[in-house]
Amino acid sequence: MKSFEELLTTSAEAHGHLCPGQVVGVRMAILGSRLIGLDDPSSRHQIKKLIVYVEMDRCIADAVAHVTGAKLGRRSLKFMDYGIMAATFVNLETDKAYRVLSTEEARDLAFVYAPEVTEKYRQQLEAYRRMPDSVLFRVQRVQVSLSDFDLPGPTRRKVSCTSCGQVVRDQREVVVEGDILCRPCGQGAYFSDAKEVSWPDMDLAPVPPDSKQQAVNSER
Repeated sequence: MKSFEELLTTSAEAHGHLCPGQVVGVRMAILGSRLIGLDDPSSRHQIKKLIVYVEMDRCIADAVAHVTGAKLGRRSLKFMDYGIMAATFVNLETDKAYRVLSTEEARDLAFVYAPEVTEKYRQQLEAYRRMPDSVLFRVQRVQVSLSDFDLPGPTRRKVSCTSCGQVVRDQREVVVEGDILCRPCGQGAYFSDAKEVSWPDMDLAPVPPDSKQQAVNSER
């Protein structure tokens, strides 16, 4: 695995700025990966062994994803909307799983580890670099139950919602009074009052069909 400072630099660049959450997230990911026996989690031979659950959608989530290489699109990154500064790291090969939580005490102890820095934000930024893991984190060994529908890989199931007709993948449907429904229809959604609309340039395509055919013909 790359050094902490190198990972912090590249994580901050990818995230858009350096902040205390980036420092905590990078260190959390390094610790979590080490606990489950992965020394280079984003590498090709290790990334398939890893699933990571992040528990809040703030800076820390970007840092954990950057260090581990876990991604929503690969189904190796799972988001649990708990509002907790924590992440769980799972080794699919060994079934080892550890939940790493940032401590509130670390915030209160920032002045101890960076006494020469007076401004609070910068003091936290520097202190979180220096604190031992035992001060910055709590660690829990946990068990994570994963079904085949949670794992990376091709779609394992597709059904259609009997209400709206939308295809639902990977057993994310719900059954309400015997009807198979997507979750928006069956449990309510984050949006409301949905109406189908047209939009400007709705027939626009990055590569128009005729241009694509011309490109094929020119290669023959």
